[in-house]
Formats: sequence, structure tokens, C-alpha cells
Amino acid sequence: MPSFTHTWLPYIYLYGLGGIFFISGMLLVKKAGAIDLTKKRHRYWYRVLIFGFFYFMILHAVWILAAMYL
Repeated sequence: MPSFTHTWLPYIYLYGLGGIFFISGMLLVKKAGAIDLTKKRHRYWYRVLIFGFFYFMILHAVWILAAMYL
């Protein structure tokens, strides 16, 4: 079985550091006024971006688990 440092540590680094940059970017966009959450279309894309981040994070974890146990 692969060790923690070869499987989950890169995952934590990728989505931890990437998540910090993602959240920083989303806050910057909101603070700059580039997104108006009162508009339906802006809310839609804001949710798509957030959902996409978590979707790929979960998908990546599932593939890691599949590679380790199947």
C-alpha cells in the first residue's frame, strides 16, 4: 500500500494551496466589483465555479481511493 506522503500529502497540497488561491481570487473578483451577485447570471457562474472546485476535489479523491484499494 502506498504511503501517506505519496498519496494524500500531494492531494492536500494541491487542493489546500490551490483552494487558498481560488478563494483569494473569488474574493478579489467580488471586492473589485467584477461580479454582481444580485444578477441571476452572475450568481449562476459564481456557483458553477465553486461547485467545479469541489467537484474536481471529490473526483480526484475518489480516483486516489480507487487506485489504492481496487
